[in-house]
Amino acid sequence: MIDNLALGLSHGLMMLAAFLLLKRPDLDREPSPHDKADTTRPPGKPRPGA
Repeated sequence: MIDNLALGLSHGLMMLAAFLLLKRPDLDREPSPHDKADTTRPPGKPRPGA
């Protein structure tokens, strides 16, 4: 019983993490060398949602 619970919980959490990663909007974008750099945020601050 404990083995099945541990396997189910761990695999469920991995599926949730994969789903959330695949749902990210920046997953499908690659910046072009011709794109302007994002200068609206300070250098040390991460992107929203990152």
